[in-house]
Amino acid sequence: MRTINHWIGGKTVESTSGRFGVVTNPATGEQTAQVALADVSEVDSAVAAAKDALTTWRHSSLATRTRILFAYRELLLRNRDGIAALLTAEHGKVTSDAAGEVSRGLEVVEFACGIPQLLKGGLSIGASTGVDVHSIRQPVGVVAGITPFNFPAMVPLWMFPLAIACGNTFVLKPSEKDPSAALRVAELMAEAGLPEGVLNVVHGDATAVNRLLEHPDVAAVSFVGSTPVARHIYQTGTGNGKRVQALGGAKNHMVVLPDADLDLAADAAVSAAYGSAGERCMAISVLVAVGGVGDDLVSRIQDRIAALTIGPGTDPGSDMGPLITREHRDKVAGYVAAGEQEGATVVADGRDLAVPGHANGFWLGVSLVDHVTPAMSVYRDEIFGPVLSVVRSPSYEDALGLVNDNQWGNGVAIFTRDGGVARKFQLEVEAGMVGVNVPIPVPVPYYPFGGWKASLFGDNHAYGEDGVHFYTRGKVVTTRWPDPATSSVDLGFPQNR
Repeated sequence: MRTINHWIGGKTVESTSGRFGVVTNPATGEQTAQVALADVSEVDSAVAAAKDALTTWRHSSLATRTRILFAYRELLLRNRDGIAALLTAEHGKVTSDAAGEVSRGLEVVEFACGIPQLLKGGLSIGASTGVDVHSIRQPVGVVAGITPFNFPAMVPLWMFPLAIACGNTFVLKPSEKDPSAALRVAELMAEAGLPEGVLNVVHGDATAVNRLLEHPDVAAVSFVGSTPVARHIYQTGTGNGKRVQALGGAKNHMVVLPDADLDLAADAAVSAAYGSAGERCMAISVLVAVGGVGDDLVSRIQDRIAALTIGPGTDPGSDMGPLITREHRDKVAGYVAAGEQEGATVVADGRDLAVPGHANGFWLGVSLVDHVTPAMSVYRDEIFGPVLSVVRSPSYEDALGLVNDNQWGNGVAIFTRDGGVARKFQLEVEAGMVGVNVPIPVPVPYYPFGGWKASLFGDNHAYGEDGVHFYTRGKVVTTRWPDPATSSVDLGFPQNR
């Protein structure tokens, strides 16, 4: 059995904990590897390596950091097909989704390549008589990143390239469900010339996570995952004096007004709800049909669902792959059953899907559940699977209230031809990322990614300028120097002769 080990101090380190997690191919249900689960001492070793490397890396020139990042970008480009194959093998997503994940992560690396511009401070000459003031930003120290299973390459690439560009060192704890892609993108950093210990990968479960949150040498923690865990990360990390950004869960709504292009809206709903098997924090989970568009819109979505092909991610004809584990598949299927029991209408039921030749895979077809109300569990909970709920709303005001009353505020979309209504919506809706005729409004890397309410714990969103601010601390320096004309020291000026 292949063992996936840690990456500490620039080399592979075999685990001594004696504990291992199971890594499976979700399309077949077969175990393909075991991943080492770190104990406290192994986490401490990774942090110690990062701390040792920090003494020199934090003083490295911007030119050195930029040169390594540009080399890293080229390595990612050359190896992106291999990284995508790892994503398909361990997560199950289809090839196009896997390739898209690598591309979105690569965009953040490209943003980080501009670090000399991003770290420029400000200068005020003559703030007072003979006094100048300037600002600088310095690295926070050792940073830990705790990343989820659904984007095992992209989310780490949201974090460590920018943190390292800012002069920090990094300890990554990826999901133990699909760890190979995160390990691979870390190894490529070493090939790009990153010094030993600047980036480390330690695999593990709650033991590793809690040690990182408590470790006195970890200065900051970045996290992406569910809201309950994000709350724990934030409370525990800040309780131990750390800077924390913890991105939590979501219940993203897509509001469709009566004047919308319904074909555009139906296409968007299908791709946004069922892409990557719905295992995305930016997936559309609730479609809010306003006025009388519900029946027509549901019918168009139903027609498109019938054309989807669900199968192994390695099959180029597959539109959607399996879910990550058998337990998660069963949990998601339970929400469809619960919605039906609570009075919703199951328009499309994915629970009986069978994929020929892959009977043991973690399969669940796409489900469309209509006439959902906010009291139902299929609406209340974050499902994280290929289930789209349809809520009927009588008016724009009612739809807006529905979105704003939800505990999450990650992403939201509105489909309309009315620019005035769209402008009103983007100002009034309580969410961190808003799409207008765009179903999944993931910002480009030079704008920050993050939600409101229970979707984010902390003040800084991921990447963009928020990411630079999170991974650095500001300092303001005020200076006054003697006027050489009045100085008692002979500096060679005529006035002093």
